[in-house]
This record gives sequence, C-alpha cells and structure tokens, in this order.
Amino acid sequence: MSKLLIVGTLAFDEIESPFGKTGKILGGSGTFIGLSASTFGVESGIVSIVGGDFPESYLKMLNDKNINTDGVEIIKDGKTFYWSGRYHNDLNSRDTLVTELNTLADFNPIVPNNFKDAEFVILGNLHPSTQLSVINQMDTRPKLIALDTMNFWMDSALPELLEVIKHIDVITINDEEARQLTGEYSLVRAAQKIFTMGPKYVVIKKGEHGALLFNKEDIFFAPALPLEEVFDPTGAGDTFAGGFMGFLTKTRDISFDNMKRAVISGSNLASFCVEKFGTERMEHLKIDEVSERLQQFKELTQFDIELD
Repeated sequence: MSKLLIVGTLAFDEIESPFGKTGKILGGSGTFIGLSASTFGVESGIVSIVGGDFPESYLKMLNDKNINTDGVEIIKDGKTFYWSGRYHNDLNSRDTLVTELNTLADFNPIVPNNFKDAEFVILGNLHPSTQLSVINQMDTRPKLIALDTMNFWMDSALPELLEVIKHIDVITINDEEARQLTGEYSLVRAAQKIFTMGPKYVVIKKGEHGALLFNKEDIFFAPALPLEEVFDPTGAGDTFAGGFMGFLTKTRDISFDNMKRAVISGSNLASFCVEKFGTERMEHLKIDEVSERLQQFKELTQFDIELD
C-alpha cells in the first residue's frame, strides 16, 4: 500500500459566522488533510508540532482513522498554534481576529523514518523553507509532491516560495493567489506562467465556484456541489487537498485522467466539511454518504448532446 506524508498544522480554531460562534475547537491544515485522506483507507502520517495543551484525545482520534502521529512533536511547556476568525454574511470573506503562532514559530519538521519512503507527499500551508526541509529529508524522490500555499507567503517569503515550487509536481492555490503569484488576471495564462516555475500540474480553487485542473496541454473544470447549508468554510481547501491526494495515493495513478477523478473526490469531500463547524462533519463522515454524494456530482455534470 502506498503511503501519504502530510505536513501541516494541528491547531486550535475559534470561529464566528452568521450561524453561530464556537469556543476553541480542533483545526489546522494537517488535521483537515488527514481526515479527508482517511476516507480512502490509505496509510498516512502527519508531521506537525503542538503544545502540551493539545488534548491526547485529538491524537487518538487521528490514530483511530489510521493517521500516524509519530511525526507530531509535542512541546510540553508550549502552546498550540491558535487562529480566530469572523466570517461575513456571504461566507466568502473573513476577518482574522487573532493569530498566535506559539510552538509553530520554531517548527523544525522531522520526517519519521517509516515515512521517508512515502510515494505521495502533501505540503500543507506553511513557511516555504519548512516545506523544502521536508522534501530534502525524503530517502527517494516521491512519486508525487503537492504543495499548498497562500498570499501571505507571496508577500513575506517569495524567494523561498519560488525555490520550493521548483521541486514540486502539483500546486494548489485559489484564484486570487494564482493572480498574485503570476500577475496575470486570466487563470489560463496564470497556470501557463506557473508551469515555467516548475510544477507539472496546477489546481486553482474557486471556492463555491469549483476548481480548475491544468497541465500544459489540458484543462479540466470541476463544479462545487450546490448546498442547502454552509456553516463554516474553514478547512474546505485543505479538505479538498486531502481528498485529492488521498485518491491519488489509493489509486497510484498520476495520469491527467485520474487527476480529474481526484479533483472531483476533493470537491466531494470539501462539500461535507463546510456543513458543520470545524472538523465535526469530517470526523463522523460515513463512506456511504461519500458514495451517495459522489453520485450527485456525477449527475450534476453528466449530459447527452448531439454533435454534428
């Protein structure tokens, strides 16, 4: 069985939205990626850092879903990364209220020996130097390395970001970030410019408007499923990435056609994530629910038409 190495945060979130307000709850890119990938039954491991305030019950929950946490460093007298945010009425925009890096400020990732041979690697949204450090620790070049990043790193660590982008196969960013990274308004032109930086595939996420997958010759568009209720978009992008990489890890097929299926799988899982606050929906997701909604995705986009 192929292994998936996940590098990302295990964190505390506190969220306000038009639908309510949470206290301090489980969050973090590594958490959402791991929970999403676990729906495919793959063997995965998280490299992260937490403080002594991080409940053991959270680690046990991850372990129970076959997510290895040997790579999670615990600083007993430290505090876990904390983020607080407030979403506006449209849920597409938000204000960050508090960001406390805590133990993450001095994070030096160490890949466990049993995951240095992982064929698939997803580098969650972290400092580019941290992401590159993980690549350099792998025993052999993974079959596929995917990277997620954001505009913050484009503003504060662009040279380091461009360096790590040279070493990856897939980059996942949203439309705003793609435009900032390339200076191109057209997402097609933005993807073409990103190819010159190193990646073979570009995934541009458009939130409730779906996602685009590019390689140098082809383009694929996956819609987002229209939902009756959206409570909390936090973690949706990471859930998408986890579904995308979980599917590829399970199938071990990195052809463009299979990546189309991976994009749909990621979009499908992200549609569950937003239905509850934090990780609640993903923690209790059933496989038959995933299959049923995947059928809805298929029906949403399938049609017959006569071509002359």
